[in-house]
Amino acid sequence: MTYTLHYDSPLGGILLAADETGLTGLWFEGEKYYADSLPAEHRERETPVLTDTIRWLDIYFRGVEPDFTPPLHPAGSGFRKAVWELLLQIPYGHTTTYGELARRLASQKKLSKMSAQAIGGAVGHNEISIIIPCHRVVGTDGSLTGYAGGIEKKVRLLELEKADMKNFFIPARGTAL
Repeated sequence: MTYTLHYDSPLGGILLAADETGLTGLWFEGEKYYADSLPAEHRERETPVLTDTIRWLDIYFRGVEPDFTPPLHPAGSGFRKAVWELLLQIPYGHTTTYGELARRLASQKKLSKMSAQAIGGAVGHNEISIIIPCHRVVGTDGSLTGYAGGIEKKVRLLELEKADMKNFFIPARGTAL
């Protein structure tokens, strides 16, 4: 069974979803792939996983790096899960590029190269935003692209983490991933 709760963040409403194993979804209301993986049958109820997630979010939105991660249970292909594992390795307050993630995954898989666009697709379909920090991925040229929750939220999350933003820019409309 999947359980849900709503969380009011400083950036807007968030829907949380979890099963008995871990967190399965964390979506900003109105984001591009909002609740795509949420089963039709679910119940609104607090569970230990959701309680841990709320505690994590409360700490995070105070501008502090949480010292724990709630149990996670993302659903996706092997490729997407491999990309999401790389996202979890990006330190708080730091960023990386789609190209760097492609190089790292290619190296792990013993491939000569991998498409940054394929990485971007997996990053964009991350069902557990913020905790699996897809907002920390930027374009090689410093463009703040590809956040399903919206570029404004991506900027605010990076600012909250005190990331160095001096070389980043918001691309012209219609040029983002």
